[in-house]
Amino acid sequence: MAAADDSFDQQNDGDDFFQYEEEETGETQSEAAISSGTGGRKRLFSKELRCMMYGFGDDQNPYTESVDLLEDLVIEFITQMTQRAMEVGRSGRVQVEDVMYLVRKDKRKYARVHDLLNMNEELKKARKAFDEVKYAGV
Repeated sequence: MAAADDSFDQQNDGDDFFQYEEEETGETQSEAAISSGTGGRKRLFSKELRCMMYGFGDDQNPYTESVDLLEDLVIEFITQMTQRAMEVGRSGRVQVEDVMYLVRKDKRKYARVHDLLNMNEELKKARKAFDEVKYAGV
């Protein structure tokens, strides 16, 4: 009986599981991996995080577990900041000033938020100027 179990283990290297699951559910292996995260929720930032990890010196294809862990941390940070911003500001609304207030003591985060807001304003002005030129020529 043990010999039969050993031969089964050698033949079934785990790949058959995904093929069987694909036939049963219609999901591909990557779709099953995405939905099998914590609580079955969909991974929102996997692609971006992989690129960021590579940009900061990780492998071009980092471990899925590493990306999932990092995404969990990012989601937790965003959730906590949003909850804290809702407590600080007007109830039911999160405003830029609330986030700036929360990061006011962290100089790097504050400077980054300030830079992003300034860049956003510059982009708005550039789009407006481009649209005015575009419509004036018509």
